[in-house]
Amino acid sequence: MAAGGNGTAVTYFILLGLTNRTDLQGLLFVSFLLIYTMTLTGNLGMMALIRADPHLHTPMYFFLSTLSFVDVCYSSVVTPRLLADFLAIDKSISYTGCMAQMAFFLLHGTAECLLLATMAYDRFVAICHPLLYHTLMSRGMCIRLVIVAYTLSIANSAVQTSNVFRLPFCGPNHINDYFCDIPPLLQLVCSDTSTAKGILYIFSALATMTTLSIILVSYGYILVTVGRMSSAEGRRKALSTCASHFMAIFLFYGTVFFMYIKPTAGDSMDEDKFISVFYTIVIPMLNPLIYSLRNREVKDSLRRKICWKIFP
Repeated sequence: MAAGGNGTAVTYFILLGLTNRTDLQGLLFVSFLLIYTMTLTGNLGMMALIRADPHLHTPMYFFLSTLSFVDVCYSSVVTPRLLADFLAIDKSISYTGCMAQMAFFLLHGTAECLLLATMAYDRFVAICHPLLYHTLMSRGMCIRLVIVAYTLSIANSAVQTSNVFRLPFCGPNHINDYFCDIPPLLQLVCSDTSTAKGILYIFSALATMTTLSIILVSYGYILVTVGRMSSAEGRRKALSTCASHFMAIFLFYGTVFFMYIKPTAGDSMDEDKFISVFYTIVIPMLNPLIYSLRNREVKDSLRRKICWKIFP
């Protein structure tokens, strides 16, 4: 810390990590390295498969490929630093590095919410308005939706990051977490944080409640439309394309709501940081598994690629 004004101004932070038990560091390192390897392999493999197979060149798989890219970025903002800290003695992170980590974490976390909502809208159009699907969900429209999602994500990240780092940090500088998240950083601020917590609550609620509303309305219409289908095979096919997406939504939003929207967010940091592992590290690993194991088209595409490699 460096001298400043009426006291000391923090120029770096120290990440306390998941646990201070030295006997667990090696085991945790191997476990999270395996998870991160599976995350990269699964998501990059999904992107490569979608790009290589013309059968998957549809709006749904375009958004799924974009989601895989977001998951790689989302996990990479946090996991490499966590892995390094398991082996390092010096767990400090610079003030600027902490700010950058938070900004990129918020950017890709918000993009995840917006992409899940966009994918729900895509399924709504495909099932409820199939004759208009290729008109409404043209490639140009899909690209514009992704651009809008990233633009809104950048805006939310800028607001939330500046909301935290405009406040004074005078010490202590120990972050009770494994990355620079908002709740543990607000605990280190040496001034009133009620306004900052209000902004955190409002913008987190906007990012989650707005996208979740789009998802629920889309699936409400989908269920009504599926219920009116006379063909049992048609109902099964329509629901099968939505099942994996709904599972991913449940996992992601469940943990995010618990962390950021609950009134007591930030009060139990030891509990919260273990919950945050699920949506920052585990879910990006699970998404490609969910979308591949429960998706016939992805499994058929993978089977074709494997057979072609064996019997060219």
